[in-house]
Amino acid sequence: MTFSTFLREGDRVGLRPYRRADGPEFTARVRESRDLHRPWLFPPATVEEYEPYATRLTEGEARAGFLVCELATGALAGFVNVNNIVRGAFQCGALGYGAFAHAAGRGLLREAVGLVLDHAFAPAGEGLGLHRLEANVQPGNAASIALVRGAGFRLEGLSPDFLHVDGAWRDHERWAVTAGMPRTR
Repeated sequence: MTFSTFLREGDRVGLRPYRRADGPEFTARVRESRDLHRPWLFPPATVEEYEPYATRLTEGEARAGFLVCELATGALAGFVNVNNIVRGAFQCGALGYGAFAHAAGRGLLREAVGLVLDHAFAPAGEGLGLHRLEANVQPGNAASIALVRGAGFRLEGLSPDFLHVDGAWRDHERWAVTAGMPRTR
């Protein structure tokens, strides 16, 4: 099944913007994925939480959100967002992502991250025109570390007490990739 609304397509997944109509499926997938996401990730689990979340990712210049859809079925497999986009001399954004439980471990999110990197580093007009993407990962999140490492990110250091997650300030490893770095698929 091919959707003309995909911004980018790979072999098994396509990327498209968030839509209000995706709320019921997105939040059902989040609830099914609670055990996979916790304690690392807390995406919106109700339609009431989803709507402002999706709006923030589709309006303005500081964020770009992408739903990951399986090409074979159109089903949502996860999401990849570029947050905190800073322009000027920096041209950088922060990557956030999550697979849904039914899609986890199948390489779909890895393919999607590669598509987002292609889009992020494509010149403005064709993509986001960024030079650098960062991913901040809690040290115990082995799956997330494997994902960014496999996508070509380099470890740049540790930031103690970096983000407030699940009721406490958590350390995060800082991973980054720049437009000119070699990446894997």
